[in-house]
Amino acid sequence: MKNQIKRAIPKQIRRSALFLMLSLTASICLSASNEVVDNKYCTTCHGSDGRGNEAIQAPILAGMEDWYLVRQLENYRGNIRGFHPSDERGIAMQAMAKNLSDEDIIDLVQWIKTWEYSPPDTTVTGDKTEGEKLYASCAACHGENADGNETLGAPPLAYQNDWYLVTQLKNFLNGYRGTHESDTFGQQMVAMARPLKDDSGIRNVVAYITSLRSK
Repeated sequence: MKNQIKRAIPKQIRRSALFLMLSLTASICLSASNEVVDNKYCTTCHGSDGRGNEAIQAPILAGMEDWYLVRQLENYRGNIRGFHPSDERGIAMQAMAKNLSDEDIIDLVQWIKTWEYSPPDTTVTGDKTEGEKLYASCAACHGENADGNETLGAPPLAYQNDWYLVTQLKNFLNGYRGTHESDTFGQQMVAMARPLKDDSGIRNVVAYITSLRSK
């Protein structure tokens, strides 16, 4: 039923509604520079428990590594992520991050760390055997169990929303993410995404990554 409702609403209307919601939230929270600003409005899109919202492509935040969250907020603020005009969600996040100070970012991430993590639902299906072959090159940075590697700047993957991983891999493959000259890690991911070739490859590798949660 949810998918039927989503298909019934034109993409342009859904996109406009998302931008309107984010813009209103940002305006409310950042309206007066001489007032104390509450930046803790992540729950508007990512949920009160930080578990994400597929309808507006807001990923899970609970359980994510603080160093990765800091880097992404800094990239949004600096127009490094959301740089490509087709990265709709990245552009929307820029509006939320553009007025954050370094101290605001640290405060937000420390707050997010207090959220309890629980594994998200599995929504993506694919050929896990083929996905395992494709993941072999990913494991060099993200680890055999997709649990990430801070030293290499590679975030954990296994416990993220699988639909979000699909979206981001498509963004890398299509050149919507990782195109800014300062996005070093994004540029690396553009190169790593090429062997996936198409939606089938992306779904296969994501299905395999999701299967690693229990390992």
